[in-house]
Formats: sequence, structure tokens, C-alpha cells
Amino acid sequence: MPHTDFLIIGAGSAGLACALELAALGQVTVLSKGPLEVSASDWAQGGIAAVLPGSDDSIAQHVADTVRAGAGLCEPARVHAILSAAPAAIQRLLDWGTRFDREGESWQLTREGGHQARRVLHRADHTGRAITRALLHCAQANERIQLRANTLVGALQQDDTRLSGVWLRHGDGAWESLRARVVILATGGLGQVYRHTSNPNVATGDGIALAWRAGAEIRDLEFVQFHPTTLYSPGEPAFLLSEALRGEGAVLRLPGGERFMDQYDARGELAPRDVVSRAIIREMQKHRLPYVELDIRHAPAQLMVEHFPTITAHCRARGLDPRSSALPVVPAAHYSCGGISVDARGRTGVPGLYAVGEVASTGLHGANRLASNSLLECIVVAHDVFADLAGGPTLPDLPRAEARPPKAMPPLADTDLALRRQALQDLLWEKVGILRDQRGMAAALAQLQDWAAETPWPAQQLPSSRADLEWHSLLRNALLITQGAVQRHESRGCHHDQDYPQLQEPARHLRQRCDWSRLQTSAVGHAGASVASCALPDEKRP
Repeated sequence: MPHTDFLIIGAGSAGLACALELAALGQVTVLSKGPLEVSASDWAQGGIAAVLPGSDDSIAQHVADTVRAGAGLCEPARVHAILSAAPAAIQRLLDWGTRFDREGESWQLTREGGHQARRVLHRADHTGRAITRALLHCAQANERIQLRANTLVGALQQDDTRLSGVWLRHGDGAWESLRARVVILATGGLGQVYRHTSNPNVATGDGIALAWRAGAEIRDLEFVQFHPTTLYSPGEPAFLLSEALRGEGAVLRLPGGERFMDQYDARGELAPRDVVSRAIIREMQKHRLPYVELDIRHAPAQLMVEHFPTITAHCRARGLDPRSSALPVVPAAHYSCGGISVDARGRTGVPGLYAVGEVASTGLHGANRLASNSLLECIVVAHDVFADLAGGPTLPDLPRAEARPPKAMPPLADTDLALRRQALQDLLWEKVGILRDQRGMAAALAQLQDWAAETPWPAQQLPSSRADLEWHSLLRNALLITQGAVQRHESRGCHHDQDYPQLQEPARHLRQRCDWSRLQTSAVGHAGASVASCALPDEKRP
């Protein structure tokens, strides 16, 4: 019976950091849905925020900036704990082979929106790649770590009251059981729910859907952060233009040359991402524009060559040169601030199941993530998971009984999933995007419920293909986002409801959990179609 001690689903910075730490405790298996090198972490450009010893900055100031951006939903104790752990996290990254840019004997620090100080370490404009490739190199060299690429996880296995493994498939093979003492979700985000996203195509929210089906609590999923500046190039994949560009002086303009950010926020282009994204969308609507422009032509030419080589090369490949022309930009879905609710050790509440990275809601980000905090969170919380498993009670024995294969679902042959997926992305972009209203969200929810009724996913069954799995993941995430957004009668952080433009106090989390007993007795009779069965409790704890 195939088994491992620690099973990690996801091979981005969070998953690989967990693997490197947990290898000290036992055998580790890391699963990646696509190639090992493809993850949102690998695409991260800006950097990793950290207050290091000897700087003029302070943890208190970093905490204040984070809490301010989080709009009342950060958990201050968790914020302080995670940000205080930055020096140790950076040292672990250095020990694993990551290299950051220096100026002489000092770190070269940049500043991003919402930060009062320069505290972002980076490696040119490909920091995420520098981190993940260093971690991947270490993991490949570790005999206790097995890395499996192009492996689809169809469902989590549960024995009695504890998680015991997963059902997985490599390539087009048959479903197989892999048993584990502990399962850790590090699957990243859900940006593919939207028409415009900076996320890779593997970011379909699979971890959220898996955890929801296993009974874990999902909270605040309506807070989806949109990055203000992706390169506008119709017909091409979205390409992120790092916030560090604005940190180095880039400004936003209308195509006629007029700046507009000062009308929306005294911090101008360095306002938090939700403020900048809404300002851009409003200007696009007001002037009926397909894009606005990002202008860094006034900066020294050498700045782009030395600090932003990836961006410069990509723009040139598309016939643009940031040193001589303004760049057309549009906002795009970038980061899920909510996720699977976890405690200070990464535990989900489902015995044997942990979550780390973007898929988790740790209390750090609140209603809006402060730029460059997420890579730090990955490394810190991975260590928290390790500390919990190293210092906790004895790990459970591996299950002895052979797992019984679930029934395979028939293919969704009557549904053109490519067209349906595009329709879902358009629906969420238009109705549950940067600017929302109750009428649009209600229409979106009704359509999502219809699709769920047409394409159910019964309990104890596995999808027939990756396309089917991703459709169900996208649909479940879209439902959770929209349900939360409809019930949050306020505007806070990333969530801006034009019918409720003010904050509602006190701040509250919105929590959702699957109740299979109610799902089985719902009018439709299956998990995919029942929405009322996952109603949100009136949770008002800050």
C-alpha cells in the first residue's frame, strides 16, 4: 500500500518550504498538478517584506501598515507573530540558497504600495522564481523528499474522524490511493475564476474545493485582491507589471497624459492595491477606455535594465519599451486574501489536515493583503507547521486497511467545459469583480446555482479528467466568493459593494462550511447543487 509520512499538495514556496522542514521528521511526498516549476510563487516579481536587524524600520511600523491595509479583519497577534519571524525566515531562505540583491554590504530594499518604508528584499524583478528554484534544488537533493509532477488529486481520504491520504492520478492513469499520516494543502490561489488574472493556469482553487468537501471551514473568500497593473495585450496571457515599478516612481496616467491617482488617495500610486485598482476601473469607465497607462520614462534608463530585466524583456517582446513609452495596463485578479481557516500552527480543524500559503487564511491579510507579505507568510507558517508536528503528540499510525476506490463520475460529455469555464470567468469579472452591486451579484449567484445543478459532484465519487476536476473547483470557489460577497453588506478592503459603500462595524468574518448531512437531503440532492445548505453563520468575532 503506497504511503508517506507527510503528503504536501502543491510545489510553490509554501509547499517546498514545508517539505524541507518536515524531511527532518520523516518521509515527505510533494505533489504538483503541473510541472514542478509552475506556481504562483514562481511568478511573483516584487519581493518579500521583512524588517531586519540594524534597519531604521521597525516591526511595529510593519504591523501598522499590514493592519491598515487589512481594513479591520487582520488578527493583530498573528500579524505580529508572523512579521516578527521575518529575520529567521530570511536566514532559512539564505541557507537554502536564495540570493537577494545587495548594495555593497547592505541589502537592496525597495518599497511597495501601503508600506511606509523600504523593507522589501528582492532579486531583480523575479524574486519568487529565485526563491522557488532554490527551494526546489534543495528538495531534489534530499533523499527523504519525493517530488511528483503532473499529478492530479481528486479527493481527500478520511477514515472515521481523521484524514488518511488522497486519491491521485499521474497523467492519464488510473486513480490510486496514497496514504499519509498528515496532509498539507499548499495549492495556491484561485485567480482562474476571473477573466483577467496574473495567476498561472493551474490556479483553479483546487485546495479550497478539496478542503470544503472534507468539512474544513472556509472564511472571507469574497476578498479577492486585484493587482492594479497587468500589461494590456488582448489575446495574450496576462503579464504582471510589478508594484515595485510604482515604488521606484512609475505613475499612472490617462492616455492623454493626465495623472489621476491624487484624486483618489493622498498616497497616489503608492496607495494599497484595492484603492489603485478601483481608481483605474473608475477612470476606464468614466472615459470609456480599455486601459490606462503606467509611465516610468522619467526614471534613469539603467534602472529598468538592472532592477526590472524580466519586465523590460517581456515588454520588448510585445513591441513596447518602458524606457521610451508608457505601458497600457489593466487590473487583474491576483491574490485570495481569504481561504481555509487555520490556527497559529496551520491546523484546519479537520484532524490530520494542515494548510499553508495562499490557500490558507492565517489572520495576516485580513480584507486586503499588504504587498510582499505573502512570500514571508509562506516561509513562516511552513515553519509553524513543522514546529507543531515536531513538538506535538506522536503522529498517528498509517492506516492498515486498503482504501476502497470510490466510484468514478461519468465525464461531463454534454457540457463544453472550455466554453462554460470562459463563461464563468466572464460572469465573475463582470458581476463579482472590483466594483460590485447586489443586483449583479444576485444574478451571478443564480447562474452559478444553475450550473451546479447541471454538473453535480456527488459524495464519494471522483472526476473523470483534469478538466472536470478544475470545472468543479472553479464552480465551488465562484459560489463561495459570491455567497460571501452577497451577504457582506459593506465595503471593506478588496470587497467594494456600490450599494453598501460604507464599513459595517464591528468587523466580522464570514465563514462557510460544507454540511454533507444537509446536502444529502437538499432538494437537488447533491453537493454541487446545494447552496442554501452552506449558509453563512452570523459570525461577528473580529
